[in-house]
Amino acid sequence: MARNVVLSLPNILTYARILAIPAVVACFYFDGNTPRWVALAIFIAAAVTDFFDGYLARAWQQQSALGRMLDPIADKLLVAVCLILLVDKGDIGGWSLIAAIIILCREILVSGLREFLAELRVSVPVTKLAKWKTTFQLVAVALLVAGPAGETILPGTMLAGLIALWIAAMLTLYTGYDYFRAGIGHLIDE
Repeated sequence: MARNVVLSLPNILTYARILAIPAVVACFYFDGNTPRWVALAIFIAAAVTDFFDGYLARAWQQQSALGRMLDPIADKLLVAVCLILLVDKGDIGGWSLIAAIIILCREILVSGLREFLAELRVSVPVTKLAKWKTTFQLVAVALLVAGPAGETILPGTMLAGLIALWIAAMLTLYTGYDYFRAGIGHLIDE
């Protein structure tokens, strides 16, 4: 693999998103509002790189197989790890745990479907609705990462985060069904 592909700015932004994950995890091992604000800042910076890595790769014609592989992995890892942390801290619990499970299950199922279809050389494009799903997931997780710290400044932060999580879960179900429907014909043919 060419060095210029590995070290392209879009790929470096993707690596940074992956490296942000342990930093967010570390913040959750400390109590108080400050670690939550730090975790939120890291999460937001990582989420912003999700937009810029793809945008810059297309604008600068630096799209690569490495980037296409790592970008969705970085997104899924960031969201999945944060959801697990939030469940562990009790910020997501009760019925809202179902929304988190829906999101995690869909991500695993769609990843498996995409991998299978890739072997058949079938591409499943990302839809606009799937991008909205990702946006709602990122907003929900950001609000919940702020959590108790966010409540001190803006009461209702946690409730807004849980509502956004449920919206993301509903969009997740729909887009997951959409991907499954697009791939089912190829699954049956095999």
